[in-house]
Amino acid sequence: MNKEDFFINEFTKNSKFIGDDGALIGEYVYSMDAFFENVHFKKEWMSLKQIAKKSMLINISDAIAMNSKPKYALLSVAIPNNYTKKNLKELASGFKEVAKEYGIKIIGGDTISNNKLDISITIISKTKKAILRSGVKKNDLVCYTGELGNSKKDLNILLSGGKVSKKSKFIEPKLHAKFFYEISKYLNSAMDISDGLFFELERLSKQSKKGFKFFYNIDKNTGSSGEEYELLFTFSEKNKPKIEKIANKHNVKLNIFARAEKGKYRCDCINHHFK
Repeated sequence: MNKEDFFINEFTKNSKFIGDDGALIGEYVYSMDAFFENVHFKKEWMSLKQIAKKSMLINISDAIAMNSKPKYALLSVAIPNNYTKKNLKELASGFKEVAKEYGIKIIGGDTISNNKLDISITIISKTKKAILRSGVKKNDLVCYTGELGNSKKDLNILLSGGKVSKKSKFIEPKLHAKFFYEISKYLNSAMDISDGLFFELERLSKQSKKGFKFFYNIDKNTGSSGEEYELLFTFSEKNKPKIEKIANKHNVKLNIFARAEKGKYRCDCINHHFK
């Protein structure tokens, strides 16, 4: 049993707001992700600044995927008792650096004492036209950005006691905000890839009530690599040349791998960050 889905379903039965990367209410999108020690990261893998930066970026990724521009952030941070002022300054610098880069104002939140570092961030963003998972249309082309698989590979290296480059996407996700906002008018649906391509396709299928016919085989390491934060989206074939032109402009790699059709898509993936 997928306990996360079971628990979420307890609230989705009577809610029209749950099911996308964030909750769309009017022209605002509200999204939140947790980033907990020993669940999403281990303290020996990353510096405190890197931890803070990644926790912000994975939340901003949700806003981008809904064609929403982040405006405000609320931070909830459980701080270990042994952290020094230097530790706290380093942690804060990561939050502030990313907030400045994306024009976000940190407007409040909560802090508590804890035996490990746990972070929850709420991003409030604004959109003129939200892109939802339910927008997939029959015969849409299905595409993801960048390359998949390296985050899972780097995670396995870290789990075995090795080290990875500071440029690893597992350490610092690479978001394609400018590219995505520019192509948004040509898209029918979108989401980010946080739990692996196959798992996200199942979510996309569930919300849109569509299946997917693959053009080629995607291996398990590629399709089940989580923590990628690449973008997954669909669009009409007539818009392909325009999207490809914008991708070339921003040096973003496109992978058009399937077509939407009637039916449903299911995967047997395990939804767990450390597996």
